[in-house]
Amino acid sequence: METRTLGTTGPAVSALGLGLMGMSDMYGGADEAESIATIHAALDAGMTLLDTGDFYGMGHNEMLLRDALRGRNRENVVISVKFGSLRDPEGGWSGVYDVRPAAIKNFLAYTLRRLGTDYVDIYRPSRLSPDVPIEDVIGTLSELVTAGHIRHIGLSEVGADTLRRAHRVHPISDLQIEYSLISRSIEAEILPTARELGVGVTAYGVLSRGLISGHWSAERTTGPTDFRTHLPRFTGENLDRNLALVDQLRAIADARDVTVAQIAIAWVLNRGTDIVPLVGARRRDRLTEALGAAAVTLTEADLAAIEAAVPAGAAAGTRYAAAQLALLDSERP
Repeated sequence: METRTLGTTGPAVSALGLGLMGMSDMYGGADEAESIATIHAALDAGMTLLDTGDFYGMGHNEMLLRDALRGRNRENVVISVKFGSLRDPEGGWSGVYDVRPAAIKNFLAYTLRRLGTDYVDIYRPSRLSPDVPIEDVIGTLSELVTAGHIRHIGLSEVGADTLRRAHRVHPISDLQIEYSLISRSIEAEILPTARELGVGVTAYGVLSRGLISGHWSAERTTGPTDFRTHLPRFTGENLDRNLALVDQLRAIADARDVTVAQIAIAWVLNRGTDIVPLVGARRRDRLTEALGAAAVTLTEADLAAIEAAVPAGAAAGTRYAAAQLALLDSERP
């Protein structure tokens, strides 16, 4: 698989990364054996970037990854970990993000034990706290780089100003942020700033949590543990309007004899070699489909047709509910 470098200081990784969240959390139940088989298939296909979070399944996701990597060469994978999101014993979310220096070191200690490794390749706060300056967060992470416990510092869902402030303290390898055909707000200021600073982008939500995968339908139901139930783009008239966009995209995919998901992933791949899409496949068949996107070359005519079918700002509804959106530094004016 093609490799890309995360910014000017980050590691070389596969052009597509694998996001593991759905194997433990957020989208309802997942089959653990199939999850591990999917990780193995990804590694065998040349994917090296594996993204997790210590709060995905309250540690389950990290232990799942540990089990999947047993017997594999640790140096051949790049493990990216998010931290800071606090949860309760029932699995709920407190809406509080703890990025105090002592908490960061505590989170990392538990992560290293769960992963069964002595370092994390990229370590990043999942969100920021208004009570802790970004300079203090990055300063603590920089100490952990010096100590050898982490190799690179990443960020998640921060705005351009925060990215600049962080980068002045220590080089940032990459910014993990939602980016897809229907989530393009980073193009105005955040992406140009990342490029100016030499910060890579790991793009999550490239299929908008399945909405633009070509596999979603108006009749599909979500269970009580599937957080898409509460996302504005998946509800009511918004869903109908968004699926109409997918139908327009399907016509382009059919003309190319590829799938809707492959067109959507290929579009993100096409936005620049400094961008690495994360695909959230939980099964081997979905992984195989996603991997096929790497072989899709989009012509200028294709790109123009895609833009006409799904122009910037065409999505109905915001990507998170209002309360969650308010927690995103990347969405602040």
